[in-house]
Amino acid sequence: ENLQQALRKAPAGAKGFRITLHKWLCMVHLLLGEIPERTHFTTSGMRRALKPYFSLTQAIRKGDLKAFQRVAQQHWDQFLKDKTHNLIVRLQHNVIRTGLRNISKAYSRISLADVSQMLGLNSGVEEVECIVAKAVRDGAIDAKIDHTNQWITTSEASDIYSTFEPQQAFH
Repeated sequence: ENLQQALRKAPAGAKGFRITLHKWLCMVHLLLGEIPERTHFTTSGMRRALKPYFSLTQAIRKGDLKAFQRVAQQHWDQFLKDKTHNLIVRLQHNVIRTGLRNISKAYSRISLADVSQMLGLNSGVEEVECIVAKAVRDGAIDAKIDHTNQWITTSEASDIYSTFEPQQAFH
């Protein structure tokens, strides 16, 4: 909120200050688990300066850990210069969580080994099980872990349109 207020009150000629504010606003949104609006990155005169953050946002939105790591490595010097590198490292958890959410929507049952492969994790099944358990506990995904068979079963997403609820809302 304070960053947005500073951005609104910043003089139009303070381009460097405005770019820095946009970068920090992007980081705050991403750390809160939100995806910044596309217009945030298309402000005239700032596209090139915000390109690393836009690429990072796209990787997080997709839940693609490999793309996230590639973007982070490719623009690491810029993130060091901007002093956002420590926050970039923390964003890796958001990428994994988004990837898990996408997997849980696509599969009703999937093995933990397959989840590890799809997320691009180089860890064992036990660590993936811990990651999934934390996501379930935090409410990021609605699933159950079958420890003996080493798979996760996601809960069926209810189709609200197969009920009479929408009809009752309008009548």
